[in-house]
Amino acid sequence: MTGSGTDRTRPAVQAAAPIVILVEPQLAENIGMCARAMANFGLSEMRLVAPRDGWPSGGGLKKGATAAASGATHILENARLFASAAEAVADLNHVLATTARERGQMKRVLTPAEAMPEVAGRVGGGERVGILFGRERIGLTNEEISLADAILTFPVNPAFASLNLAQAVLLNGYEWFKTTGGEPPFRENNPSPPAKREMILSMFDYLESELDLCGFFPPGKKPVMTANLRDILHRLDMTEQEARTLRGVFKSLVEGPKKARLLARQAGEPEQSED
Repeated sequence: MTGSGTDRTRPAVQAAAPIVILVEPQLAENIGMCARAMANFGLSEMRLVAPRDGWPSGGGLKKGATAAASGATHILENARLFASAAEAVADLNHVLATTARERGQMKRVLTPAEAMPEVAGRVGGGERVGILFGRERIGLTNEEISLADAILTFPVNPAFASLNLAQAVLLNGYEWFKTTGGEPPFRENNPSPPAKREMILSMFDYLESELDLCGFFPPGKKPVMTANLRDILHRLDMTEQEARTLRGVFKSLVEGPKKARLLARQAGEPEQSED
């Protein structure tokens, strides 16, 4: 479920990070969704360049942006407003510009995965780094891209390369967080230790002896088939609990029919054929 993993008792990530700069965003809802994507991955500073519908400076945030932010209102409350992209990047040391189109400019072109290690090094060294995101419909102008040191673009289906604004912010945020040591909120929890070899071999012996009794192995084929069977089970990389469970399954398959016949005899019912 969306948002179901949020733990509001944990403090927000406060480490230095790239600044997200939205150039002339058209809808308050998009600004809110960008704030939400930023909060997901430890980005906290947003700059807004001439939002189409303006931006509140004293009367509270727009309802649509707040709702779309889904709790990331601290980012909206601290967002700074600028009249132009040039003003928004004036105090920064390094700037990246996002675009889905080739612009003919002599700049390095990087994916977020390629760019973020360098960005992390710059931020770690005390530099201020910003990422420019363009308008929902037309993106950044060539003049705005000329303000950047490099271009960021995404490895997407060239037949459908369009991303919405929040998606673009989220992809960059994800690569940033991954590069700087971000961990998933939980890992698999399996308290059972790996099965010891003696437990696995005992299970093999039991299974193979029962297969022998029921005539599973054709004449002369047992060594090869046994090796293949063991290879299949070894690939499961079982824990102790899994090995016990699987042996119990085998035992039930062997002894279950015997128990059913005994119970049927005791109840005076006709025994079912195993055919």
